[in-house]
Amino acid sequence: MSVATAELPADRSRAARAIVWGGLLAGLGDITFAFVVNGLRGAGPVLVLQSVASGLLGAAAKEGGWATAALGGVLHFLIAFIWATVFWLLSRQLRFLVQHPVVCGLLYGFAVYAFMYLVVLPLSAAYFKPTFTPYTVSLNGAGHMLLVGLPIALAASKFTNKTGREG
Repeated sequence: MSVATAELPADRSRAARAIVWGGLLAGLGDITFAFVVNGLRGAGPVLVLQSVASGLLGAAAKEGGWATAALGGVLHFLIAFIWATVFWLLSRQLRFLVQHPVVCGLLYGFAVYAFMYLVVLPLSAAYFKPTFTPYTVSLNGAGHMLLVGLPIALAASKFTNKTGREG
């Protein structure tokens, strides 16, 4: 690695802050959204978190009580941090992502929703299958746009130096 391409410690710190803040805000927004929407249907937070853990454990997640709920919480935030990392890495090559964070964040949020519901969930061991009606796509798509993609993009933009380097 040449000196010209070496990352400075400050650059790594800015990347870490963008990923941590983006992942944390997206994770909090998304899980709050899930708690409210599913709560209105009669499902409590423990069941919501267990449904996340069911991606690994299948239907057995419903029998694990608080332990599988905690696992679901950890997995949920891990996924949020992964999505924040993906956006950060993409934004290093596609600068418009951080130059236009609102539009790009909203689009990224919908892309995250589509990937999670069309690829990840069907390949997982989750005991439930998502439904795709105009209502559920609109509701969940908007939730991901506003509460996942937007905070990730805004965090990445905040920690990007507008001169082209992380700043």
